[in-house]
Parts: sequence; C-alpha cells; structure tokens
Amino acid sequence: MKRNRNCEGISRRDCLQLGVGALGGGGLLNLMGLRAQAAKATGSPKDTRCILIWLDGGPSHFETFDPKPEAPEEIRGELGTVGTTLPGIRFGEHLPRLASMMNKLAVIRSVRHNQGNHGAGNHYMMTGAPPRIPVGCGAFVSFHPSMGSVAAYERGIKEGMPSYFTMPSMTRSGGPNFLGANYAPFVVGGSPNADKFRLRDVALPQGLTDERFHERRDLRSIVDRFVRVTDRAAADPAVALDQVYQQGYDLVTSSAAQAAFDIHREDDKMREAYGRNEFGQRVLLARRLVEAGVPFVTINDGGWDHHSDIFPRMRKTLPEIDNALATLLTDLEDRGLLDSTMVIMLGEFGRTPKISTLAGSDTPGRDHWANAMSILFAGCGTPGGQIIGATDRNGYAACERILSPENFVSTVYRKLGIDPDQIYHAPNGRPVHLVSDPKPIAELMG
Repeated sequence: MKRNRNCEGISRRDCLQLGVGALGGGGLLNLMGLRAQAAKATGSPKDTRCILIWLDGGPSHFETFDPKPEAPEEIRGELGTVGTTLPGIRFGEHLPRLASMMNKLAVIRSVRHNQGNHGAGNHYMMTGAPPRIPVGCGAFVSFHPSMGSVAAYERGIKEGMPSYFTMPSMTRSGGPNFLGANYAPFVVGGSPNADKFRLRDVALPQGLTDERFHERRDLRSIVDRFVRVTDRAAADPAVALDQVYQQGYDLVTSSAAQAAFDIHREDDKMREAYGRNEFGQRVLLARRLVEAGVPFVTINDGGWDHHSDIFPRMRKTLPEIDNALATLLTDLEDRGLLDSTMVIMLGEFGRTPKISTLAGSDTPGRDHWANAMSILFAGCGTPGGQIIGATDRNGYAACERILSPENFVSTVYRKLGIDPDQIYHAPNGRPVHLVSDPKPIAELMG
C-alpha cells in the first residue's frame, strides 16, 4: 500500500514510530482501560456530532473553493472552474456535485494564521491554540487538547462506545494532551474497501465461540477474588480493571456495535454511491459511526502537500472527494441526521498563489501558505448558501471578515454543545482556557 508523505518525509506509520499514535493504536480494550477511571456519566446538552475530514498537508484553496479564474496563468493554474447554485460563486472544476448543492454548504474563505509549517499549522487548526514554542515542519506536537479529545471528555463513554474515532491514523495534533490518554482517539486502521475488512476488538476473536467466550468470563469471575476498595480517592486499580473487562464484554456482545462497525452490512448500491475507494468507504463508515451515536469522527486523509505534481494529483483525488462528500450530505439528510451532524473539511493551511517547480522536479506545485485557506461547513444547523469572508483578487491573503483558528474551533465546540469559554485544569492544577478567543463564527451558528 502506498504511504502518503509530506514535504518532511513523515508518513502515517512514522506517527506510530514516534510513539504518538500509540495512544490510540493499542486496541479498544487498552483504550477503554485508560478511560475507565475518568469517563463521565453524563453527555453533552446537545446530541450533536461531527465528521471532520482532515486533508493532511494543506489543500490548495485555488483548486477547491476559492479559484481565481481572472488571475494571471501562473496564479490561476491549469484547472478550470464550475459555477455553483449561488450566483457569482465558483468552485474548482472537479467539485461539480458540491457546487450543485451550495444551498447546503457554507465556505469560509478568510481564516488565516501565522504557522506556515505542517507541525505548527496542524496543531493550531486542530486545537485552536498556537504552539507554545517553535516546532519543526514534520513535528507531531501536543500542547493543548484536540477538538476530538475535548468532545470525548465532555461526552464520555456511552453504551460502551468510544466517543472519538479517527481513521486510518491519528492526526499530528489530534491527541488529548493534559486530559490524558483516556481521551485519545480509537484508531480504525486498514481499508474499509477491502473485502476482509474487520475492526479488531469488536467481534469475538477467530476460533472463540460464544459458549467459550462466556465460559472464560465465568472462569475469571471465579478466580478473581481481589478485595476492591471502591472509594475513588483510593484509586484502586482493581476497580478500574473490573470496568475494563465489563466495557470490553459489553462492546463485544453488543449487537448495536456489531452493526455499526460491519460495513459489509451496508447495501451494495450505497457503497457504490460513496465510491469503492478507500476515502469513500471511510466516509461511509464515519456515517455509520455517527448514526450509532459517536460524537466525533476524524478522517485523516494524507497526500495534500502538493509542492509538485499538483494538477494531475488534483484531477485524480478531487472527484473522489466531491463524490463521497456530496453523497454523505444527501445520505445524512435522507436519514434525518444532517440537522444534528456537522460535516467539516479542511487542512492546516492553503497553498501559495504563485505556481513554482522545485529543484529536481519536472512538474509544478504550490508551497505552504497560511495567509489564506478555505474551510467547508455543512449540517448541524449551519445556514447553507453562503460564502464567509474573501481573499484578495489573486488569493494572496484573507482580506474580508478575517477569522482565526480560535474562531473556527469555538464554532465547532458551540455546535457540539460545549462551552469554549470554560477553563480546564491540568493535573498540576494549572488553569487552561479551552479557547483563548471563544467567539464563534456567527454566520455558521444559525
């Protein structure tokens, strides 16, 4: 399988080698064991959900949602544009389905920041907090809890299901920081498009029948005679271990969990509609998870660091994005889930206006550019048919309704029923503002 790398040569697998992905890559029972002592019993006041599509590497705003057809050729690029249902608004030519449903979409064109490398930009957009110190372009850093981890912390475990999933790998800064590994994402690896795709830790291990499974559980209850100290202040690990086994047992024996994770139960026509490719099937699996009540699902789609070969790669990947995302929005609406499910697509920044060719490369591309980027929003009460903010005539910088990553993250929290203006406390007692600027983007709130 081809590994997606960015300009620093960092791949998805390197995340595991650096130890960051181990928070969520160790299996569901291990993850639940870490969560067992701290999971909240109550949910958010709003039963809303989020599917975050992260285009890792930084997608070009020129070829997606903010094309500049009147700009000079060295800026506008090779690809054309397509008109949307909103008069005067155009998308990149390979997003025709999304352009046709502009009435359901809101596009922000004016978020900008000052973190122009992958490590820093990812952290800022994923957490709403800029890195505390300079970080390298290829860094995986965590100075603040991510949106997904905060959602997991606020919602807790419900009916044995984790509250935060990411696939096929964890984003650079998608972890929990001081909230603890209890709220790291559960990583769904592999390709849901594969015929033998099976999510580990949800079904019984091969060779273990229902009868043997129940026998082993009964045997454990007989031999396990530890004295439990139930006072939470004592932090008796045996109590937490009991919770781990119970949650694992509940999950493995849950028909609802089996149904949510078994993508092979999905109608073949629906699978074809999403696209029989890895991205399309991950989007479909994300829909199945939010339908089962999971509040936060991230799809970490790599390969968007287009320093070279940008136009052939866009011609290949954008149609898959267009088809899967348009199908998702229609599917959610048909199921009555669009009003409660937020769908977002973005990366860590945009790309440079002027096309360039790197030394040693034969094909042009665009470099990192944090002065302008585009973010797509839909669902969860988001008023459609609007473009928020603008960049200048050549796409160099956001120039109207300039917004920050803090405004973006605060909007996500508000829609999830989470107050971005609250103060958390680190284990050492240090107070931490969840978001330093808690103002959401008013146009998205409805």
